[in-house]
Amino acid sequence: MTTAELNPLPSRSVFLGVDVGTGSARAGLFDENGKLLGSSSSPIQIWKDGDCIEQSSTDIWHAVCAAVRAACSLANVSEVEVKGIGFAATCSLVAVDAEGSPVTVSWSGDSRRNIIVWMDHRAVKQAERINSFNSPVLQYCGGGVSPEMEPPKLLWVKENLKESWSMVYKWMDLSDWLSYRATGDDTRSLCTTVCKWTYLGHAHMHQMSEKASRDMEACGWDDEFWEEIGLGDLVDGHHAKIGRSVAFPGHPLGNGLTASAAKELGLLAGTPVGTSLIDAHAGGVGVMESKSDSDSLTKDVDTLCSRMVLVCGTSTCHMAVSREKLFIPGVWGPFWSAMVPEYWLTEGGQSATGALIDHIIENHVASPRLANRAASQKVSVFELLNNILKTLAEETSFPFIAALTSDMHILPDFHGNRSPVADPNSKGVIFGMTLDTSEKQLALLYLATIQGIAYGTRHIVEHCNAHGHKIDTLLACGGLSKNPLFIQEHANIVGCPIILPRESESVLLGAAILGAVAGKSYPSLHDAMKALNAAGQVVHPSSDPKIKKYHDAKYHIFRSLYEQQLSHRSIITEALA
Repeated sequence: MTTAELNPLPSRSVFLGVDVGTGSARAGLFDENGKLLGSSSSPIQIWKDGDCIEQSSTDIWHAVCAAVRAACSLANVSEVEVKGIGFAATCSLVAVDAEGSPVTVSWSGDSRRNIIVWMDHRAVKQAERINSFNSPVLQYCGGGVSPEMEPPKLLWVKENLKESWSMVYKWMDLSDWLSYRATGDDTRSLCTTVCKWTYLGHAHMHQMSEKASRDMEACGWDDEFWEEIGLGDLVDGHHAKIGRSVAFPGHPLGNGLTASAAKELGLLAGTPVGTSLIDAHAGGVGVMESKSDSDSLTKDVDTLCSRMVLVCGTSTCHMAVSREKLFIPGVWGPFWSAMVPEYWLTEGGQSATGALIDHIIENHVASPRLANRAASQKVSVFELLNNILKTLAEETSFPFIAALTSDMHILPDFHGNRSPVADPNSKGVIFGMTLDTSEKQLALLYLATIQGIAYGTRHIVEHCNAHGHKIDTLLACGGLSKNPLFIQEHANIVGCPIILPRESESVLLGAAILGAVAGKSYPSLHDAMKALNAAGQVVHPSSDPKIKKYHDAKYHIFRSLYEQQLSHRSIITEALA
């Protein structure tokens, strides 16, 4: 007998969000005030071999089931109380056959490895080739596809793994596959198809509104594009392999959970399941309507269009919405209804942020020493580094912590530049190294990395505002947003206040909102966001003009690091010609 049966609670409405990130599957349960009742996570397997990064859909589903069961137990929530479920996941590419079994996408031939992970860069050449066609659809992804999008990855499989290519019955984004696995309904999300597959969501613009939501026949595929790039076979059977029907995020799928999926998850068959979101976009849905005290004075004004959400985890996604479509070179979008229905989405991003900070720390000689000290003090490595920096600033004559890196500058493009220069070949730069291998030197390197990431965000915000956005407020969620130094440096460098959500698990909340909408607890996704988003702390930029002057100078150097790289590239190309 479960604890929930021993202590029966009056029936309440609970919404379940599932988020599959790069390293784990997580589940969270929220009440009708958007308050987190309990969450749990379960690790997932990943295979890395150079540019090839792969996962297993079977392994992921087992992890999802384990996380959901553990979260329900921890939160003391019974299956009857769960009124809706939503899935969010990385924009990784899943391959299954006609039976729904995995088809390998790996050189190894290992059939478990049927997912090309979002950050996999095997298809850089295919992306370049696709972009050389200058198809009209490319103007809706910043002028060109990234190797992290699905068409280049599909082309890579067709050219390199012919047997797998012929066996695949469905190609799906991971979040769509999760909702398909749960319901048996393979309707795709406007979020995944528009953001990662070049689907033109605005083909549905005059057809309907979100409130009259239903499965829509997929009329936004550009068949000429697929034929031109060499993937014309995906057009066959009304695009059966890549998506015959699409729906707004939160639209109810099939008849809810199938009996078999419900049994695996420990939930009731028929529980409503909402059309999914990419994980970063779920973060946007989980925070974008969070109102600070000053916002509540202007409650009738549409504040959404002056905000940018930073979803900062392994990578950072920069999400902004507008009523008008804005074409911004080097920034993905404009995507219609890909996050908030009936708004155009602009999506900037940095491919390695949390991953880069970890890389800088873990590859430093002082790292093991630091990790042991953090463990013995029962604090995180980040907390320890933040304390070292405070002590350093007090011991030296530097007027503020940020000035400790006055002779160290970092270009954070260690995994290319996603936006706004959209150069997957860009490389990271560390300027100002010495023979020092102390913990103090690692702390400075860590600070300079955070600053480099924040200068990259400033570049994205300035670029978007120069092309029609009016962003004056940031919202931040994800693992990195829990680091006060990361947030304060971003506020100081970008020059905007940053609203943090009341609930730290914003991606899970965004996913749960999909379930709330599918279960008809709210009339629309936007209504659910207004009801369930809530602001926590607001971090303001420093009012010290010296800090602003310092960051303006460092930002100028930051911008020059990429310009120098381009110059060096052309010098070497000429020398090798």
